[in-house]
Amino acid sequence: MKRVDLVRHIEANGCASLREGGRHTVYFNPTSRKVSTIPRHREINDFMAKKICRELEIAEPGKEKKSDQGEPSDAADSQ
Repeated sequence: MKRVDLVRHIEANGCASLREGGRHTVYFNPTSRKVSTIPRHREINDFMAKKICRELEIAEPGKEKKSDQGEPSDAADSQ
C-alpha cells in the first residue's frame, strides 16, 4: 500500500500527526488516545498497515465501516 493512501485513511478516521521523528511520523488518535508510528517509505507492507490501524483503533484499510444499507432511511419514512 502506498504511504500516501495510508496517511489519507488514517486522517480520514480522525487521527492527526503528532510529530515527526527521524524516519517515522507519529500519529495520534484523540478518540481512543492511542499513538502509532508510520515509517517514511513509499510502500508500506499491508500487514504493517493493518497493524498501524489496529494500534490506532481505527478500521483497517479497505474495510471501512459500512452504513446500515438494509434499513430504510428516515427521509423515506417521513413522506
